[in-house]
Amino acid sequence: MIPVLNRAGSEITYQVTDLKSDIYSELDLSAYGLSYEVFELALNGHRKLEVAGKLENPGVITIVDFSQSSKKRRMYVIDLLECKLLFNTLVAHGRNTGEEYAKSFSNELGTLKSSLGFYVTKNHIMGSTVGLSLVIQGVEKGFNDNAINRQIIMHGAEYATEDFIKRTGRLGRSYGCPSLPPDLIQPVIETIENGSCLFIYYPDPNYLRKSALLS
Repeated sequence: MIPVLNRAGSEITYQVTDLKSDIYSELDLSAYGLSYEVFELALNGHRKLEVAGKLENPGVITIVDFSQSSKKRRMYVIDLLECKLLFNTLVAHGRNTGEEYAKSFSNELGTLKSSLGFYVTKNHIMGSTVGLSLVIQGVEKGFNDNAINRQIIMHGAEYATEDFIKRTGRLGRSYGCPSLPPDLIQPVIETIENGSCLFIYYPDPNYLRKSALLS
């Protein structure tokens, strides 16, 4: 449940699903490349995680839409309480997931592929090679629940920048981590760490059919 203060100052409680249409249209998210279908899937999973008590920070949701080109700003951080698009940024996919476009995903060690589905953000850490990073826990068995064992984290990378796109024609690729422009990693982590929902999407028929959080 999401508490929202009305103009009189009293608290009214809505479920996220009651807010989704207004948020999508008010923020004009279609103009930023995010489809309503992906947004709706993200909020449906968010609601289930919230009801299950999995989210300590339910007021923020992060959506990564890997159906878009890596040249697009395909990560969206949305404040559901204040109805604000906080960040819309580039995000890299795994080296063996695809080149400009993501195509193949895995939950297995050593694949260097991205994993689909819902995650709950944890604490920040200092990686030995990538610096400030965010631990993300996959919560969908068979799809991303091996993320921590695979050391899949959110971190900054020089290959996740506009300059890299200008040089190569596409974004660079990670070892499976959702990597961001280095100048954004700190403010993004400070916004979404410690119990918010992260949804990594691609229209994979097997995932869409079997995900317990989308059914």
